[in-house]
Amino acid sequence: MSKRYTFNNSNSLQSDLTAHGVNDIDDIAVNPAGNPSLWELSCSRRTLATGSMMLCLASFAGPFSLSGCVTKPVKTTFKDALRAKISFTPVGAALGENVDVVTVPDGYTASAFFSWGDEVVKGAPVWQKNASNNAAEQQLQAGQNNDGMHYFPLSDAPNEHGLLVVNHEYTNDTLHPEGPCVVSASDGRKLRPIDQVAKEQAAHGVSVIEIERRAGQWQRVAASPYNRRLTANTAMDISGPAAGSDAMKTAQDPTGTRVLGTLNNCSMGVTPWGTYLICEENWKNYFVNRDQSDWQHRPSQQRYGVATGAHSHKYFWESADERFDATFNPDLPHGGFVNEPNRFGWVVEFDPFDPTAVPIKRTALGRLVREGCTCVQADDGSLAFYSGDDTRGEYVYKFVPDGKFDPDNLAANRRLLDSGTVYCAVYHADGRGEWRPLIYGQHGLTPERGFYSQADVLINLRGAADLVGATPMDRPEWVAVHPQSADGYVSLTNNHLRGVAFGSPLDAANPRAENHHGQILRWREHNQHPAALTFEWELFLLAGPTLSAPDSSGALAPLTGDRFSCPDGLWFDGDGRLWIATDYDEREAPYLTQGMNQLLCADPVTREVRRFMTGPAGSEITGLTGTPDGTTLWFNVQHPGLSYPASDGKTRPRSTTVVVTKNDGGVIGT
Repeated sequence: MSKRYTFNNSNSLQSDLTAHGVNDIDDIAVNPAGNPSLWELSCSRRTLATGSMMLCLASFAGPFSLSGCVTKPVKTTFKDALRAKISFTPVGAALGENVDVVTVPDGYTASAFFSWGDEVVKGAPVWQKNASNNAAEQQLQAGQNNDGMHYFPLSDAPNEHGLLVVNHEYTNDTLHPEGPCVVSASDGRKLRPIDQVAKEQAAHGVSVIEIERRAGQWQRVAASPYNRRLTANTAMDISGPAAGSDAMKTAQDPTGTRVLGTLNNCSMGVTPWGTYLICEENWKNYFVNRDQSDWQHRPSQQRYGVATGAHSHKYFWESADERFDATFNPDLPHGGFVNEPNRFGWVVEFDPFDPTAVPIKRTALGRLVREGCTCVQADDGSLAFYSGDDTRGEYVYKFVPDGKFDPDNLAANRRLLDSGTVYCAVYHADGRGEWRPLIYGQHGLTPERGFYSQADVLINLRGAADLVGATPMDRPEWVAVHPQSADGYVSLTNNHLRGVAFGSPLDAANPRAENHHGQILRWREHNQHPAALTFEWELFLLAGPTLSAPDSSGALAPLTGDRFSCPDGLWFDGDGRLWIATDYDEREAPYLTQGMNQLLCADPVTREVRRFMTGPAGSEITGLTGTPDGTTLWFNVQHPGLSYPASDGKTRPRSTTVVVTKNDGGVIGT
């Protein structure tokens, strides 16, 4: 095993959780699969018109049996995209116990660019190697665990000057000089010092930094008026159908329209009108409802996995910040903070070019453990926003706004995310698919099933998707859209319970039992239009020690290319190369031969995969973006385990944004 950064004492949030049987709460399935959906039960009474196609629901029953895997799919066309040149020499897998560097192909240069603790806001102090910066200082510095990000070019020099917006997903024990302090109370509660909680909250959120290339080298612009931090305590507005509903009101916010902070910001999205979309992922781990009888009568707390018992799943902030204690309090208005979890899990929109803009949680897109929010635009201005719900056995979604994008009407564009329809994906065994709408009053989403308004549907979107029969997937994460064909690609990271646990049978989209290695699935909307209600789909590839993909008969056949496991981040560059970032623990048995986590480049037409980069031990590779001309690529090295980026064997590790350029100034990947 690699020698990981350790403290002089035994304090560790992670070790404390492990002692209580919580090893990786983020990955615990909470989908009560196995029951027939109302959509299926009503199949004998109606049919569904989708575009020009009439589809009998009797053939749509799911989950699908193993026999569905050998059904020859409907012929799909994914080979008409323009071929992008991929000609770099791949790097080898990074094997060994103490890898503490980033490796890229010959002819490329990779440099640490933006690390935890670096200056963001003017006046930020220098990062202290002993992690002694306090919460107020951390609020001015880069947060921890850089994740999803985007480069916004500035018009004066779009390939040399812009804004880099970076998510900070969560915190590690390294945030504190000797790790976090956790005291166990006699009643089972976990007690945290308020100064540590405040620093952790300041290290969550988002950074906006101005950057430019000078004399061929990318640099951060200190004291830029654009530079900004958002944290777990930044004031944000709530808009859309759920705003102001009773389920969004708390003792602190009786209007249900104003909330403090954003949490667990993993992937992201951008809009055609130039705003950034923050996505709130594993927010459920920050809350606890200690009253189990009350918890049992709150379907959304159960369905999303909010803790019940003595303490929250992680961090135990409720001991220092009352709004994370979601226990019903009859002595406070609106039950105290029992509704506070309902105010997280949303898409948060803000304008990175306006440092005074108030971020807005857009409830029309629904509440998920959301990985990302990827936009695709049709020529007629129609839009769709795709998302994966990042837990084993959850679903893929899209949101279609009621309005269309108008490049000449900025004010109208800023309202597009406040009304529209959310759909969940159903993958049929014959290669067809459909988007089923999640609308109050339709398909069982009625008071008899606990839904009294569209706000209820959006707050418990998982429960709504259960009822209409969405296909449970092997942990759906990032979605990327091909820049020419508009085909969607989703990473399904893994699911070791597939084909083993009750409610998780094999099916055509998830065909591998005990799926430790994951797969990538792709689809094409009917008429390649984002608002379509039907699509065709296929498996792009199955990851693992041997790569495979369906052949012309529908059977899986080996692929040539560099092996990898657990695809997570997906991103298309402007030429149509698919970049794949991975996330697994290289010390676990299924991944011992895979080496460190890596970044790969795939040809969507041939399915050829080449390994472009390997990371340091303990890290996850994530957060991909680049300049419009393709000559600069950024990615994130999250939670490295040794001493990266110092790589000196003693400095505490720092999550880091890495910048990559080609030595001859050419396009990355060529």
